[in-house]
Amino acid sequence: MELKVYKIDGSESTKTVTLNDSIFNIEPNDHAIWLDVKHILANKRQGTHDTLEKSTISGSTRKLKRQKGTGGARAGSIKSPLLRGGATIFGPHPRDYSFKLNKKIKRLARFSALTYKAKDNHILVIEDLSLETPRTKSILEMLKKFNLENTKTLMLANDKNTNVYLSARNLPRTQVIRACDLNTYDVLHAKQLIIFENSIAEINKMME
Repeated sequence: MELKVYKIDGSESTKTVTLNDSIFNIEPNDHAIWLDVKHILANKRQGTHDTLEKSTISGSTRKLKRQKGTGGARAGSIKSPLLRGGATIFGPHPRDYSFKLNKKIKRLARFSALTYKAKDNHILVIEDLSLETPRTKSILEMLKKFNLENTKTLMLANDKNTNVYLSARNLPRTQVIRACDLNTYDVLHAKQLIIFENSIAEINKMME
């Protein structure tokens, strides 16, 4: 797949890049995408939720009223789950939600997500952007040139582009990640994918 390379000011350059068809033009596998997204979101869960059961809640164990003769149901401890402020029955406790997923499935899912972006023409290749100091205004001006300031955008940069990451982190609809950290969820979560020219080689390494 061949794409034009655009300049930072939004104009077309004379250069073109060839994206690997083994990554950007495969037969998408929706089930692999579902598994990988589920895997990523599960690994992000803290799993620190906890509830108080009858053995852990504080309160007196004194019998509230006599067993018979009141005309009502029997009542024992004030910690009973039937009473307001009482214990929780079968509530959640801390647990680990993460699970393992085959590397080949994760790679297939990434390639499938990139293929969908390529088929929808939502991939933009831009010349290398180098910033001497972090400057959010520079990233915002670049996005405005492509009418992407209000679009969820994912930028793929190389390891050396630290200032680009620092410049874009204050933009709510823009995310910058290293090309080597590319994952299925981030690709699908964004509508537009911007690839800096110097990060294409890093993406091609995913085939290794």
